[in-house]
Amino acid sequence: MKILGIDPGLRTTGFGLIHKQGMTLRYIASGTVKTPSDASLPLRLKTIFDGVSEIIARYQPDCAAIEKVFVNVNPQSTLLLGQARGAAISALVASGLTVHEFTALQIKQAVVGHGKAQKKQVQEMVQRLLSLPGAPASDAADALGAAICHAHGFDAVQALEKAAVLGNLTSFRIRRGRLIR
Repeated sequence: MKILGIDPGLRTTGFGLIHKQGMTLRYIASGTVKTPSDASLPLRLKTIFDGVSEIIARYQPDCAAIEKVFVNVNPQSTLLLGQARGAAISALVASGLTVHEFTALQIKQAVVGHGKAQKKQVQEMVQRLLSLPGAPASDAADALGAAICHAHGFDAVQALEKAAVLGNLTSFRIRRGRLIR
């Protein structure tokens, strides 16, 4: 299975592709889609949409993982980031991909082992997990981290959480991938 990870950003959107076969993860490609800083917002969003669409056409991933937007101190920055994320998600969905969403905390936990990891730690662990000769750029490392997070089965945990909600459980815990009432 080929997994495309996306780290959305209005200036720089990171992407990373990995191949998962059994428990083995193999690096395929990574990089960024950069938007012109002097361009209008609609043109920047189109650049993100076109860039992600081009990546999908070139590498033909089976599914995608994208980082969820967090609330910044500045609401305007959060809104702009949300629009960049929307452009990327639109490109993914328009290409027929299933999109899985993860928080930065979930991604850091999957890659580093704890949710408060620094960007440098994420870069170093992505390098180790994928046996890369050097650390990828920050945006590409975050995108690869999203793909790794999905590969490590966080979608199964989310399905358990959803099942708990549908089962009208008021409280629950998940231990070793199992729902505990």
